[in-house]
Amino acid sequence: MNIGIIAALVYGILAMIGGIMGYIQANSKVSLLSGIISGLLLIFGVLLQLQGQSWGLLVAALVTAVLVVVFCLRLAKTRKFMPSGLMAILGMVTLVLMLNQIVAVK
Repeated sequence: MNIGIIAALVYGILAMIGGIMGYIQANSKVSLLSGIISGLLLIFGVLLQLQGQSWGLLVAALVTAVLVVVFCLRLAKTRKFMPSGLMAILGMVTLVLMLNQIVAVK
């Protein structure tokens, strides 16, 4: 398993945990729904990649890019590092690792 795949899997799990935590702490159904959906999409992309579908990691990279934009906008609005700043930074690292793997394969 490549580091890009591992990073996407970990980021997907963190997205789901973050959505659940957002629901528990702030009773935010939007946080729960978006965290679960984005986390499942990331894990789906990882599973596709592991099954030999080269576009699986591209799906995960697109979902990660959208999440990075969302978390950066939320950070700019709230000026609170937790959780949006942390997730934005982790998302950028994950995106770089995935794009590195995508480019290396071609």
